Amino acid sequence: MKVVVVGASGTMGSRVVKYLERDGRNVVEASSSTGVSALTGKGLDEAFDGADAVIDVTNFGSFGSGDALGFFKQAGTNLLKSARKHNIRHYLALSVVGAESLVENDYFRAKLVQENLIRASGLPHTIVRSTQFFEFLGGIVGSSADNGVIRLPMVRLQPIAGDEVAAWIAKLIAEQPRNSIVEIGGPEPADLVELANELMTITEDNRPVTADPNAPYFGVSVRHEGLVPSIPAARGKLTYHDWLSRTLRA
Repeated sequence: MKVVVVGASGTMGSRVVKYLERDGRNVVEASSSTGVSALTGKGLDEAFDGADAVIDVTNFGSFGSGDALGFFKQAGTNLLKSARKHNIRHYLALSVVGAESLVENDYFRAKLVQENLIRASGLPHTIVRSTQFFEFLGGIVGSSADNGVIRLPMVRLQPIAGDEVAAWIAKLIAEQPRNSIVEIGGPEPADLVELANELMTITEDNRPVTADPNAPYFGVSVRHEGLVPSIPAARGKLTYHDWLSRTLRA
């Protein structure tokens, strides 16, 4: 099975490549470092030639910065055009659990546009919506600092290790396309303030953490359960506590 990973050099793409190769797949790494651009379309036809499946883990900047909407619209259009041309049998894209609750944020609105382009393409597909990665929680917490205090929204998350998401993507691409959304989350939900307190304790960061009902999540007001999977099709096994312990020991 020949699988093209678009965004192969990124945080998730490099992990996905590792698990695909472990499973014995013929992997084509498509990224700027290999001369392929989803945004301009450069190199896509060459990368997709003879491929059975495409995994789209392209990303753009950080949440809420830059023209994410423009990027995902143009990149999605180019990728899907090339995928149809080369009769790709399974197109899988990574998205975000709860994106529909965050449409006031440019990045999450862009992810919904990306999903809609895939559904409208007619390609056999699977859209994998993941909860927040453990690897990103430090950044989420840090971005909420206000005059030495961490002020967090009263929101519940069910974060997951990036490696477990990558392993699930590698598994799903070998299966029949779902032509629907698959939600992936961590083993257990927790309030963001609880996760932050554990992070601050284990990293010996003495800044106080508080739950603020008026604090936004990346500029958006979100209901308490808005970012938790409704019916997760897959759950990770590694807890945040164990992930933190392993990371600090590494």
